[in-house]
Amino acid sequence: MTRLLILNSSNLADIVHSLQVATSLKEQVTDLEITMVVRDSFAPIVRACPAVANTAVFYRQGGVLAFLRLTRELRRTHFDLLFDFQGLLRTGLMAWRADAGRKIGRSDARERAGLFYDEQVPLPAGGRRSHPIEILLQFCPLLGAKAELRGQLAFREVAGLNLDFALGHGRGRPIVMFPDSRRPERCWPGFKQLTDLLLREDRTRRVVWAGSHYLPDKDAFPPGQFLNLTGNTSVVSLPALVGNAAWVIANDSGPLHLAAALGVPVLGIFGPTDPRRHGPYPLLAPTNHVIQAPVGDLRLLPAKEVYARFQRLGAPARRTLASS
Repeated sequence: MTRLLILNSSNLADIVHSLQVATSLKEQVTDLEITMVVRDSFAPIVRACPAVANTAVFYRQGGVLAFLRLTRELRRTHFDLLFDFQGLLRTGLMAWRADAGRKIGRSDARERAGLFYDEQVPLPAGGRRSHPIEILLQFCPLLGAKAELRGQLAFREVAGLNLDFALGHGRGRPIVMFPDSRRPERCWPGFKQLTDLLLREDRTRRVVWAGSHYLPDKDAFPPGQFLNLTGNTSVVSLPALVGNAAWVIANDSGPLHLAAALGVPVLGIFGPTDPRRHGPYPLLAPTNHVIQAPVGDLRLLPAKEVYARFQRLGAPARRTLASS
């Protein structure tokens, strides 16, 4: 058995990208056991992914003692290889303390993390401006795998989730919107107006708002057509919620990338970030669509323009990444 340790204590989008690459490695490499270090807030979604056998938790607010406990845990198992997918000082220090035969990191690592690696993988042809997934795929050949996505990202079912409205039960799948993003400049202010346009146009349509931060709706929409889960969306519920959507409409955020990874049709709303570098992957998949605000300012993107774009798109059939 080959034991691989993957380090990525970053945000949800990066975690999703790491899980996609882990899934591809499991698909291509026989007898591979993957352990992944993940930030505490995202540990539930990693534990639910069958591609990852073991999860080690980085407690971001735990201080030095929590970090030392984590590094002691990483020394209890000998790993054949270590991949640092993040390339920051904290993951570099984790790599230094871990017991691994080969410690490999990114050639674009920052904060002097490269000092703690035995070797570094080259960047893809696009260099530093490559899509994050394309950068992570460069680790695959170190295990004899091709630098491409294979297999379908999957998650185990979680007992006790109450998603009756979102799951449809014969009423059709809802449009799930994520109005939030971890950076304020990436938050488009037009989700309320877009929801109103969508629900007025089709009285049978249902819309769900979701996300970690509460966004008030002031009972503006019919309860039979609308459900507000913002501020009440757990990380562990995201795969089921997203996976059962007809569409996901979201800012540049982790849920957008999760939906694309699951093959759900997406419309990503981009402002200052470049969708050619940070868009839903694969960028040319028929289920992945983006719209970018003029001069990168989301305040200049009217809801009517997003609505018109959505209407033109129709409803593309789902497909798996394995068929791409």
